[in-house]
Amino acid sequence: MDYMKVKGSIVVVSGPSGSGKTSLAREVCSELGDKAYFSISTTTRPKREGEKDGVDYFFVSKDEFLEDVEKGYFIEWAEVHGNFYGTSKKEINKALDEGKIVFLDIDVQGHEAVRKAYPDIVTSVFVTTKNKEVLIQRLKKRGTESEESLKVRMINALHEMKKIPEYDYLLINDDFNEAKEFLRAVAIASLIKRSKYNIEKFIEFWKGNK
Repeated sequence: MDYMKVKGSIVVVSGPSGSGKTSLAREVCSELGDKAYFSISTTTRPKREGEKDGVDYFFVSKDEFLEDVEKGYFIEWAEVHGNFYGTSKKEINKALDEGKIVFLDIDVQGHEAVRKAYPDIVTSVFVTTKNKEVLIQRLKKRGTESEESLKVRMINALHEMKKIPEYDYLLINDDFNEAKEFLRAVAIASLIKRSKYNIEKFIEFWKGNK
């Protein structure tokens, strides 16, 4: 069907650190099974306890990362909290060709870049907490934040919140299961987004003028 521009779709999930965006995206992706693909970012930050290379992130050195930037391997990349993060093109394009929903867990800068690269097939969701106190509690619960890093994360969170108008959906993650169902609904609906279609060609096909 040549009136379809791309078989699959991209769902960008962004939000402050501690909002639960990654857990939500991974859970929904897992539930959708082979209909979905969770894009793994490349990063230069150290592994956290329990994280695995090739599962949570592709962990590389800064030199390796910058070399890949020069080669044009990333759709988008950014420096966050002194570390680099990037999204590779190859696996995403492969998943799209297979008709999958591609989940991208990226920051607000990444969202801008991905929307420019794939303007017709991106659906974006901004995930946050109901207030800043809940976010602070979740960050503290991790046990990995110093007082200084917590302050930096809250400053960044406010900066990210100001970008909400650029997103298609706002998801307040107060109840995980409820938020998961909303994200799942958005992801499935992204496959039939009007902008994915060449409408003139579709109408001609519908009329029988192939």
